[in-house]
Amino acid sequence: MTQTSLPAPRTGRRPRPQWLAPAGLIALSLVPMAAGAFRLTELASGAAVTPENARFFDSPVPVVVHIVGSVVFLLLGALQFAPALRSRRWHRYAGRILVPAGVLSALSGMWMAVAYDLPEPSGTALLVMRLGFGTAMAAGIVVAFLAIRRGDVRTHSAWMTRAYAIGLGAGTQVFTFLPWTLVFGPPSEPVHAVLMGAGWVINLAVAEVVIRRRVGRGIRRAPVARVAAIDERDDVRSAAASAHLS
Repeated sequence: MTQTSLPAPRTGRRPRPQWLAPAGLIALSLVPMAAGAFRLTELASGAAVTPENARFFDSPVPVVVHIVGSVVFLLLGALQFAPALRSRRWHRYAGRILVPAGVLSALSGMWMAVAYDLPEPSGTALLVMRLGFGTAMAAGIVVAFLAIRRGDVRTHSAWMTRAYAIGLGAGTQVFTFLPWTLVFGPPSEPVHAVLMGAGWVINLAVAEVVIRRRVGRGIRRAPVARVAAIDERDDVRSAAASAHLS
């Protein structure tokens, strides 16, 4: 029987808190969720109609669908980053709610971009970006859903991460707008589009880093798994040879 020593687990590094990432993502979502709650309250209470909110009162369905779908998608999506929940049935059951919520969020966002008379400084560039990122978000969720149906966990995880990054764009856009507004005042139409786009681009860049780290961890685990498989095969051969000789 052959024995191959496996790498000893590292004990010097402290384990990363499992709830740090979900808590951070939820915190990043608080501002857009608070704005959405305010808008729903405004519609439900029959607040005074102003030029800024007239479009929501004239056509409330898309904004209500967008707010509800986005809140569900952002909250459940953040919890999907908790390792303790990914290994349980909760991950699968939550995904059945998260997927349609995310698709509704993306489609309703594109609906509003086209159907609403958006106020300044929104312009054509921002409209194109909203349609492009909305399409990418919906497509990413569909690709992820089809991937998990055929058992491709890696593709599923990667595309859901990208879709979530796009859906979380409103949270990051708070931080792209705030410094500019404090220093230079309200942005012009071109700057407004750039700052909006920066929120989505930053999130997607971070998502790609997360995806590559997952792949890297999988590659590092593979040699250990192959060594274990070789050991098991050698053990079986040794046992068979001993039985033959006896």
